[in-house]
Amino acid sequence: MVWAACRVAPLLGVAARMRMGRRLSGAASATPSPLCTLLDEESALADAARRFAHECVAPRVRQMDQAGAMDPEVIEGLFSDGLMGIEVPEEYGGSAATFTGACLVIEELAKVDPAVSVMVDIHNTIINNCFTNWASADLKAEWLPRLASDTLGSFCLSEAGSGSDAFALRTIAKRDGSDFLLTGEKCWISNSAEAGVFLVMANAAPEKGYKGITCFVVPRSAHGLSVGKKEDKLGIRASSTCAVVLDEVRIPESAVLGEVGQGYKYAIEILNEGRIGIGAQMVGLAQGALDLTLPYLHERKQFGSRLIDFQAVSHEVARLSSELHAARLLVYDAARRKESAAPLVKEAAMAKLMASVVAEKTASKCIELLGGVGFTREYGVEKLYRDAKIGSIYEGTSNIQLNTISKLISAQYTR
Repeated sequence: MVWAACRVAPLLGVAARMRMGRRLSGAASATPSPLCTLLDEESALADAARRFAHECVAPRVRQMDQAGAMDPEVIEGLFSDGLMGIEVPEEYGGSAATFTGACLVIEELAKVDPAVSVMVDIHNTIINNCFTNWASADLKAEWLPRLASDTLGSFCLSEAGSGSDAFALRTIAKRDGSDFLLTGEKCWISNSAEAGVFLVMANAAPEKGYKGITCFVVPRSAHGLSVGKKEDKLGIRASSTCAVVLDEVRIPESAVLGEVGQGYKYAIEILNEGRIGIGAQMVGLAQGALDLTLPYLHERKQFGSRLIDFQAVSHEVARLSSELHAARLLVYDAARRKESAAPLVKEAAMAKLMASVVAEKTASKCIELLGGVGFTREYGVEKLYRDAKIGSIYEGTSNIQLNTISKLISAQYTR
């Protein structure tokens, strides 16, 4: 007891000095805010995305999923509602909002259709931010206004032989005077069917290995660029995924995004941010599955009682909701870290890893809770279940996230 008193007294003294310091400085005693506290403009963005999702996307979800194609009116509406230039500076026609704001939009859209959500995610967190972070003044002036108003972007990194090992890419950028000739084939490229501009990773100095990788801005109209057929996918079917073929596509040196040979650094950094966006998508998907399931559980009766009144059902809902809240906190924390320039590689990997696990589990359990109707397309959870599987695959598989997390933890104990 004496030991405890001796330990607590100094802590109490520190707290008292802090309070005294605030009084002397004239500062009011501030009450800490909940971790999920949002800025007014972030809440407004989330509200706008929620309205758009329910008014414009929801009536088209089933048709787009069956057709495996994005409705052009959805894309047009996203641009006209200002949801495609969220972080783009106002001078280029964007909203100049926060990264968290972008994640909130991604989350809200994913509650209704994760396919629309990932299109918006890639465009905002990867394409727009690549231009904002590293493009020359001329490239920003040329492309950012279009990216915020009417032109969808696509990020071309993956190849048949370089998925998780992204820097094993074989697309070559050969010097030809003041130009580059790009030759190679990119695979599994999202947004490619509708994109008006492509950010292409190609190696301008193969003898230097990954240090030759360079990022090029390639307009869809470029001679020698062609987009292959859409992949017939299990989920997020409306989100286009195609091969992008480059056959000696001539690109001027002025179309290099950033510096020659720095593409690998840009890819690593931007994909860390992109993983947070995918985490937001998976959180939204999980919430969407619960939103579709809970009304049924409160209405459907068996043995004279509502399904939600059975302890096994209510406990399952409690578990799913708790795990979802934990995943959401991971995503929001990683997003705030990005905004404050705090280290985020480990936290981004954790957010994406856990959100994808929670999404897949929640969608699966919601089908079970719904029973027979959950296995049909009537309630929409079946689609979310198919959509959820991609969360553990793209933007770095779950095993890649585990490698990243464990490596960074081990580094803390390695001297």
